Amino acid sequence: MTIADVSDKSLPDLFSLTGRRAVVTGGAQGLGKAITRRLAEAGASVLIGDLKLELAQAAAQDLARRFGAKVIATHLDVADTSSILSAVELARAQLGGIDIWVNNAGVYPNIELLNMTDEAWERVIDINLKGVFASSREAARHMISARHGGVIINVVSTAGFKGVAPGISAYVASKHGVRGLIKQMAIELAPHDIRVLGVAPTFCETEGNMAALAELSARVGSEIPATSTSRLGRVGVPDDIGRVVLFCASDMSIFMTGSTLLVDAGEVS
Repeated sequence: MTIADVSDKSLPDLFSLTGRRAVVTGGAQGLGKAITRRLAEAGASVLIGDLKLELAQAAAQDLARRFGAKVIATHLDVADTSSILSAVELARAQLGGIDIWVNNAGVYPNIELLNMTDEAWERVIDINLKGVFASSREAARHMISARHGGVIINVVSTAGFKGVAPGISAYVASKHGVRGLIKQMAIELAPHDIRVLGVAPTFCETEGNMAALAELSARVGSEIPATSTSRLGRVGVPDDIGRVVLFCASDMSIFMTGSTLLVDAGEVS
């Protein structure tokens, strides 16, 4: 298969996702809901998969009402391959297939290295790294069997580019692992017309991040401002990430694969 040349498409057509089907893991709130919102606004049908089913259902109803798109929800545990397979089958049955898969689900525990148990380490890796691997594998299997290609987008983190702070060794390791997985999957899936990209946010104001920041501030004994890593004068908001994921999902990025795009307000540079 050969990736399409879209030089003759208009800008509205390049950004349009009309007729495409997407799955967003961890899509009930925060970055996931912002991502789902932009995909639905661009015309995609979307399945939100989340551990918090009631929140996912509420998000689906809200976005379907706002954009007239088909947005549905299901319980999804990315650490459980059988749960991933159920989500794939639901997308096949209810949406007609999968063109876009967004790996957004993740955990961010704050446990100092010397206090971290094997079980705590394994939970982070199971969700943040193995979950991305297993979800991407099953999404790719579906895309290959359907013979229409697609795009897999992984929400990484600036923690995939550097060490960050005490207490998040497992998180940093998992995100570095996802960046490597993106590069390898891009090589293996390119012959099937499947692109693989990463989006690496800096700190954004989400429910989970604000709780983690408060916990870290308490641990170090002083308040850590949310804007401390931004060169652009404000903290990130979920839609800052949603817009970049839309770019990755759309034909605007059709000649890109294997890359991880920093959305970091200059943090890493």
